[in-house]
Amino acid sequence: MTTVQAESATTGEPTTRETFESLDPATDEVVGTYPVHTAADVEEAVAEAREAASWWAGLGFAGRTERLQRWKGVLTRRSAQLAELVHAETGKPHGDAMLEIVLAIDHTAWAAKHARKVLGSRRRSAGLLMANQAATVEYQPLGVVGVIGPWNYPVFTPMGSIAYALAAGNAVVFKPSEYTPGVGKWLADAFAEVVPEHPVFRVVTGFGKTGAALCRSGVDKLAFTGSPGTGKKIMAACAETLTPVLIEAGGKDALLVDADADVAAAADAAVWGGMSNAGQTCVGVERVYVHEKVYDDFVAKVVEVTKDVRAGSDAEAKIGPITMPGQLKIIKRHIADALSRGGKALVGGEDAVGERYVQPTVLVDVPEDSSAVREETFGPTLTIAKVRDMDEAVEKANDSRYGLASTVFSKARGVELARRLRSGMTAVNGVISFAGIPSLPFGGIGDSGFGRIHGPEGLREFARSKAIARQRFRPPLSLTTFSRTAKTDATVAKLITLLHGKRR
Repeated sequence: MTTVQAESATTGEPTTRETFESLDPATDEVVGTYPVHTAADVEEAVAEAREAASWWAGLGFAGRTERLQRWKGVLTRRSAQLAELVHAETGKPHGDAMLEIVLAIDHTAWAAKHARKVLGSRRRSAGLLMANQAATVEYQPLGVVGVIGPWNYPVFTPMGSIAYALAAGNAVVFKPSEYTPGVGKWLADAFAEVVPEHPVFRVVTGFGKTGAALCRSGVDKLAFTGSPGTGKKIMAACAETLTPVLIEAGGKDALLVDADADVAAAADAAVWGGMSNAGQTCVGVERVYVHEKVYDDFVAKVVEVTKDVRAGSDAEAKIGPITMPGQLKIIKRHIADALSRGGKALVGGEDAVGERYVQPTVLVDVPEDSSAVREETFGPTLTIAKVRDMDEAVEKANDSRYGLASTVFSKARGVELARRLRSGMTAVNGVISFAGIPSLPFGGIGDSGFGRIHGPEGLREFARSKAIARQRFRPPLSLTTFSRTAKTDATVAKLITLLHGKRR
């Protein structure tokens, strides 16, 4: 961090502000310089967003949809520019950067289009006892939503909260990862072009203290994506003000390969799910359980496909660097532990971990209690285990404190096995396909967190339900009055017995 001279926005007097640099993880070149926002800065941003929230909510569904569709247009037309920034701040290939941008655009369009249908007023049955009432429920904006985003998918992941919260009528204050602040600022600046009237979507930049300040700032909900450890700290900070939270905290996702699976397709999915984005994908594949009948064939195909995947910064490289330098030690530790306990590296190994890049590594015969199987590696590694049947595969896949995503390759039993897996999402005969479907909820259980983004559930996550009962005519039996008689009570008792007292 560095300290620079600035001018106070309120007094005009000289002041100092700390700044930090966003670096290209492949070269350490400076991508941009950004302020370290203080707790006071965050409080100011939230206060301004709260004023803007009333105006934004007042636009109604139609007004917000029109603005969000225009924002979607800006994102689409300038997607190449945004992809270049994502590439610079994360090191991922341009194609992978564009893929996450395309998905984010599609989700934004879905949220804008379906907000009224999902959140608008709906009639409910009042029941026989309250037949004189008209019952409705609607979903109203929370106010200001705080979002703390990750660096591995700096567009797609936070937009699952930002776009849905905006569509639901909230203002948003977004704290992007310190590794990708430029992406966060770019998104907010693009939004301000189509919504210049009020600061509906604000960005604050900095480190953990800035995020903690957002938790304590009085936002009406906090959506966080990151590690389970940080998620617990987020919850503790938000608990001080009873601020509700949505947590997506990573995973140790499994892929199951049944005896009747398309082995070539399963192998290709395993390698892409495990190695794409240099393995830095919370819903990627880290563990594979393969039926003994197709194990040898599957492993051979995985090795064949993996040997064509190389990490680097040149145009031919298929994966980029490890964005967060501290993750290199974790990846190396997991590989070393697996090998020291009898595991074998069919591709890669300890030497695959360099100073910036990790080359793909495929491990077999790794004990189930090793760190490579139990802990989130977040690198381009796969552990592959042989199982006697899918019952054993399900048992081992579910034996994890995580429960985010999973994958099944099976011709006859795909959906059956998917339902048995303890995870928030499962792809059958494909990989990570659920993330590309805007109508499906996205989230996990266990140490993978709770709450959902995307789909109707994601819209309702950023709204409060409002129940309204309107009397249409005076009731024949008035229950909520001190003038209620014993005769009325007896009549009600008989009625409830007729309705619910039958023996089944």
